[in-house]
Amino acid sequence: CESFAAREGLAVVARYSDAARSSASLHGRDGIAALVADAKAGNFSVFVVEALNRLSRDQEDIAWLYKRLEFAGVEIRTVFEGTANLVQIGVHGLVGSLSLQDVKHKVRRGMAGVVREGRSAGGRAYGYAPVPGEPGELVIVKREAETVRRIFEAYASGQTPRAIAKGLNADGITPPRGKRWNASALNGSATRGHGILRNPLYNGEIVWNRVRMVLDPDTGRRVSRPNPEGEWQTAAAEHLRIVEAGVWERVQARRAARKGKTGAAGHRPRR
Repeated sequence: CESFAAREGLAVVARYSDAARSSASLHGRDGIAALVADAKAGNFSVFVVEALNRLSRDQEDIAWLYKRLEFAGVEIRTVFEGTANLVQIGVHGLVGSLSLQDVKHKVRRGMAGVVREGRSAGGRAYGYAPVPGEPGELVIVKREAETVRRIFEAYASGQTPRAIAKGLNADGITPPRGKRWNASALNGSATRGHGILRNPLYNGEIVWNRVRMVLDPDTGRRVSRPNPEGEWQTAAAEHLRIVEAGVWERVQARRAARKGKTGAAGHRPRR
């Protein structure tokens, strides 16, 4: 961009960048925010960028940015595409959005292949650790696996998740996250398929694609949405089994029975 500016006879008065930030959204883009603020302040009249997709790959965001720079009297010049105009903004916004969708689909196809091979498609599960240099390969962490078996056996024998968590805290066992164990870490979420007592990986089975992540356009945060059960993908992974099949079945049977008695999530009613 600086070489282009020199050829165009432009004096560089400021530089803007958003290192390691996705161009899928303007949220969290401090460089873009500073650019817009300086444009409104009249600090420059021409903005040079390598290509429009470096600003954003979202149709709405690129149009939003173009309108504000145009209103501030700032011309956008790209190194390889010339001076930006309304037509270019529309075309490149569409192409950028389609490109993001294409990348997303290719990534999901790759992850599906990983699952079919009996490897993990991502996500940290308590009781396992990734193998360095072997994408998707997991090994059982002995100490954590012992805790998992303790949780399952205690629940199968009739203890409540609250009582199990209390015992783990009393024995000073480190939880997956935070400082203390709690019942929610064991129960998890039926919608998202989270929770130690419902994780099929402990039963030697990989289940993938339970949820999909979508970008909230108002906050820029990724939000999980459940997928229909017909879209789930499973694969046997007996080498990752931690809990015996009989114990797993007793736990799931008890959970199903409690679900019918105490509500959809199997929790004690508040009142």
